[in-house]
Formats: sequence, structure tokens, C-alpha cells
Amino acid sequence: QVQLTESGGGLVQAGGSLRLSCTISQRTWKTGWYRQVPGKERELVASIDGAGDVEYADSVKGRFTISRDNAKNTGYLQMNSLKPEDTAVYYCAGGRGPKYEYWGQGTQVTVSS
Repeated sequence: QVQLTESGGGLVQAGGSLRLSCTISQRTWKTGWYRQVPGKERELVASIDGAGDVEYADSVKGRFTISRDNAKNTGYLQMNSLKPEDTAVYYCAGGRGPKYEYWGQGTQVTVSS
């Protein structure tokens, strides 16, 4: 069973930065970050695959950067210029193929205005 553990969430003022980390127990092809607020569906924030291809939600382009260190089996989400609307629970996801099969427990990110 693949296990994912997120860290790095917290409370930050608007305009600030946070870096989320996701430690994965086994290497996966894809690593992604999703977020969810109460009453809304979980949405993809960013993803990166084994070929280095990245994808971002339009709302975070130019502010967030996804990366991963394959040697450490760790993924990262650098979040800059944070806005109150970025407030959500952020989930790390991993997949051996095109779909995400494994999920972390989530970490809360709160951006105050």
C-alpha cells in the first residue's frame, strides 16, 4: 500500500508564501496536488509526471510551482502570492499510471486577508 504524508500547511497572510511537501512511500509516475473547500468538489491544483510534464489550474498559474525529488520520493508545491481564495484543505495524490490511486490525509492552508 502506497502511503502519502503531507506537511507544510498553516496560516499565512495574503501575499505570503507556503511550501507543501508530500512524502510518498513508493515511487509513483504522477504526483499531484488537489484542494477542497467545504461544499465544493475537490479540484486539481497542479500535477507533474515522470516525463516532467506539468499542469496547473488557471487560478494558480504564475503563483504556484510543483516539483518533485525522485531520489527522496517527495513532491512539493511552492505557493507564492497567496490569496484568501486559496484557503482549502490541500491533498497530495499519486498514481502509477494516468489516474491518481493514492491520496494523503490532507493539510489545511488558511490565507487571511
